[in-house]
Amino acid sequence: MRVAFLGLGRMGSAMARRLVADFDLTVFNRDWAKAAPFSTLGARVGGSVREAVAGAELVVTMLADDAAEEALAFGPGGLLASLAPGAIHVAMSTLGVATSDRLAAAHAEAGQGYVAAPVFGRPPAAEAGQLWILAAGPGSQVARCQPVFSKLGQGVFPLGEKAATAHALKLAGNTLLVTVLEALSEAFAFGEKAGIAPETTLKVLNTALLKSPLAEAYGGAVVRGAFEPAGFALRLGLKDVTLALQAAGALQAPLPLAGILRDRLQEATAKGYGDQDLAALSRISREAAGLT
Repeated sequence: MRVAFLGLGRMGSAMARRLVADFDLTVFNRDWAKAAPFSTLGARVGGSVREAVAGAELVVTMLADDAAEEALAFGPGGLLASLAPGAIHVAMSTLGVATSDRLAAAHAEAGQGYVAAPVFGRPPAAEAGQLWILAAGPGSQVARCQPVFSKLGQGVFPLGEKAATAHALKLAGNTLLVTVLEALSEAFAFGEKAGIAPETTLKVLNTALLKSPLAEAYGGAVVRGAFEPAGFALRLGLKDVTLALQAAGALQAPLPLAGILRDRLQEATAKGYGDQDLAALSRISREAAGLT
């Protein structure tokens, strides 16, 4: 199967490396330096979107935000103009619901396929092929993506024919992630003021109450102060919570906690933590408690 992979940040690079051995792979990134090493792995490196997707059956995108996805899809020489009829755009980026709907409609009008397939997992999970994939779109198109999904993930959650459903659930999940991280951060700061080490608080809470891999991963990053390099940048967490609030407004589905989380993330970004890992949100609770 001929596959193009567009977007080679930390997540995208890890995912694309999983595909090199099993697919006829072409990669593209706006920053050529991130794409060039793939030539030594056996992949072709496209000099443009049009060149990268020529002849591809599936085109995977893993980009930072809606603006980058829309520029790549709708811009001159972009996906809509370059993708062959019947080929499928597999949007694995975390996108807003409105953007995902717009992409689905545009690809359908152009006679192209569109599957929304955002993922849960950080770069180490991508490197190990242990992502969780949310997949939505026409059933026959989702089925054609399964060989790629099987290399990238430990499981796929099929979510029906409406593609944007997958992006809605990804936004809900990322909002939950930030909620848990904020709650843990407050518990760590409270416990530390009471004389309890954060690692003890994490061990007790995640043994007796949570039993959560999410708490273990992000709580552990907070305890270690492992904020750089960012596996998932805090500024992207702010972007995702903002997108969730936008979608919730359109759906008339209140997310009151998300409004508070957006403010906390904005405060952290204003203090210069935006390019650090999302776990750096914990710095706000520590500062508020006078611990730094």
